[in-house]
Amino acid sequence: MSFRDMQLERVLAQPGCAVFYFYSTQEFLVRDAAQKAVQHLMQGGDAELTRIEGPSPDIGEAVAAAGTISLFGTKRVVEMPRVEPAAMSEKDVEALCDLMHSLENAVMVLTTVFKDDKAKTAKKAKLLIAAAAKAGAALEFEKPGPGAVRDFLAARAQALGTRLAPGTADALVQRCGTDLYTLENELAKLAAVCGYTEVTPALVQQMGTLNIEADVFEMVRFVTANQLPRALHKLSQLLALQNEPIAVTAALSGTFIDMYRMKLGAAQRRPAAMVMKDFVYRGSDWRLRKAGESAAKYTRAQLERILRILTRLDAALKSSAADGAALLETALCEIALAVQHT
Repeated sequence: MSFRDMQLERVLAQPGCAVFYFYSTQEFLVRDAAQKAVQHLMQGGDAELTRIEGPSPDIGEAVAAAGTISLFGTKRVVEMPRVEPAAMSEKDVEALCDLMHSLENAVMVLTTVFKDDKAKTAKKAKLLIAAAAKAGAALEFEKPGPGAVRDFLAARAQALGTRLAPGTADALVQRCGTDLYTLENELAKLAAVCGYTEVTPALVQQMGTLNIEADVFEMVRFVTANQLPRALHKLSQLLALQNEPIAVTAALSGTFIDMYRMKLGAAQRRPAAMVMKDFVYRGSDWRLRKAGESAAKYTRAQLERILRILTRLDAALKSSAADGAALLETALCEIALAVQHT
């Protein structure tokens, strides 16, 4: 058991703890802790869960969820993921702190992912941390060292039924850094590509730096999940690696074309293998199967609107003197808006 798991186990064992606040610069750590805390609190089936999303949660909704009186004495669990004190007004931060101290038949589970260590020392962040510590538990998870990251990757690979060849963990860290959330996603992608056999340093190199389609696919996943800041961050990484805007646009268009074809195929009850044959794809149908999973979250009209956006972007990149990176960022924002509207 890791030190982090021991910390979490000790906190969850505290009797009568009404607030669990997990914060870190690492999203995976707080997300995993919150998930385990909610599972622990929901054991026995005698609790009711309400989830109120950040970054600036609706405090009125939180008060209502925590203060609702149940005729059957059911405990309320209020989960508030990705709360960002900096995005909240001082009035809302104070109201949230007051709510923590007034809980009677409810337990709150909150998480914050700070962009850096300095952010947690800001006034509103310190107020929230202090209030949570006083009302229950405020637990910070520090950035893991190289050894902890290697152990994490080994454990995730085992959970995926995949082996890591020697040197693979170091290759992943070199490519992605030590952000566990990014590493988790990258490893899941590579495990699928190798058919859940063995991930090698060569595969990391091939599917990472040299294959922008994989990164663009991840960027699209962020857009699909309404996580535009993450999508824009991924785009900035692609451009920082000297990928040309027109090449990124081609990969982006290819991804949405795959999704559109799978959407049409699904309407005709045609599986990925048949769509692959219809449009003369080569190799494995893995790419189309993943595209089909993503396409299920879109309407046909949304995909058509996005393809029109990408067509305009392609024309602008080839004919305009405007900055290519700026055009790409604008198009990505337009795509995100198209996703939000049916």
